[in-house]
Amino acid sequence: MSVRIASQKRVVAAAVVAACAFLLSACSSMDRRAAVPPELRREATVIGVPNARFFPDQPALLIAEQKAALIREARHLGAKPGATLPTAHILSLSGGGDDGAFGAGLLVGWTAHGDRPSFKLVTGVSTGSLIAPFAFLGAAYDAELTDVYTNIDQAKVFEKRFVTAALTDDAMADTSPLYATISQHINERLMARIAEEYEKGRLLVLQTTDLDAGRAVLWNIGAIAKAGTPEALSLIRHIMLASAAIPAAFPPVLFDVEARGASYQELHVDGGAVSQAFLVPPSVDPRIAQAQAGYSRKVAAYVIRNGRLFPEWTDVERETMAIGAKGVSTMINYNGVGDFYRIYMETRRANASFNLAYIGEDFQADHKDQFDPLYMRALYRYAFDKAAKGYPWQGAPPGFAPSGR
Repeated sequence: MSVRIASQKRVVAAAVVAACAFLLSACSSMDRRAAVPPELRREATVIGVPNARFFPDQPALLIAEQKAALIREARHLGAKPGATLPTAHILSLSGGGDDGAFGAGLLVGWTAHGDRPSFKLVTGVSTGSLIAPFAFLGAAYDAELTDVYTNIDQAKVFEKRFVTAALTDDAMADTSPLYATISQHINERLMARIAEEYEKGRLLVLQTTDLDAGRAVLWNIGAIAKAGTPEALSLIRHIMLASAAIPAAFPPVLFDVEARGASYQELHVDGGAVSQAFLVPPSVDPRIAQAQAGYSRKVAAYVIRNGRLFPEWTDVERETMAIGAKGVSTMINYNGVGDFYRIYMETRRANASFNLAYIGEDFQADHKDQFDPLYMRALYRYAFDKAAKGYPWQGAPPGFAPSGR
């Protein structure tokens, strides 16, 4: 049985035990403030920044943000109304845990190849959210990105709790080490740089899942960074932590919000609970913002899947936890593959090119445990070498076109 499946078994087991404990009233819920009532969900604000975040079912607000970004970009470039702006390169970074070393290596190798673009939009989910700020700021942050994904281990990500945490706590591990790792790199200087790029019309968007509402939340990191306050820096760090908070395995993150003068708390977990990758919600057509702003342009979309296309083969034991773990991991994998098809259709609607990267079957390395440094360094080097030679991007999801180019 692989280490990955063993880890998944522990997560499933924890979830089952916690559910049983709830049903039997064996433990009391942990304290938190009242959740946002459903009718106030769209009105809740964080640290007083009105455009700090959006729900995907707010297309008008999302289009308005895109329009404002286009106007800022045109002003920065000195482009006149009606002009054709330079091609917009946009990047989606998926979830994938320690397989994020793939995305990190690919980006740094892309720099080495000499044609890595500056991205107009960068989106991230889970481990993709940890990569996204460095990808957004470009090659100047390659060294930090490399450090994060080649010099990390479990001790810098989580501390295991005692097995009774399934009954008495909110997760099987404590992610204080991950918050410390995030804080080491996401500092005032980096936040100021994100704010500068936001003013040039570029967007950095990270996804979490509001567990109370059961919906994705899209965080507008540039708008938050523009606030430039200690509260803004803390919020960005906690968004990144929440985006990687695997339910039951890692603790959820509480966000203090206000709606109609009242204070509430939202419970957020891994953005991958909704989708493994995204560019824009299906309800948003980027061409509308272009038309409203009075500019046109070409768009090239890149999607980096920090994982393989298909689940790894395992000899599944005939027992409940093993069957459940493999079933859940298979479902998550194919949901992630499904995200490719959705993004592909979105790019076709916007007349944008589509480019997909993922871990190929030619990568083989021992994976002894989660966040195994030897595994992550091997994966980083694999992706770096491919990208440094010119990455063979796939022009369509599996099944739409022959693999390879």
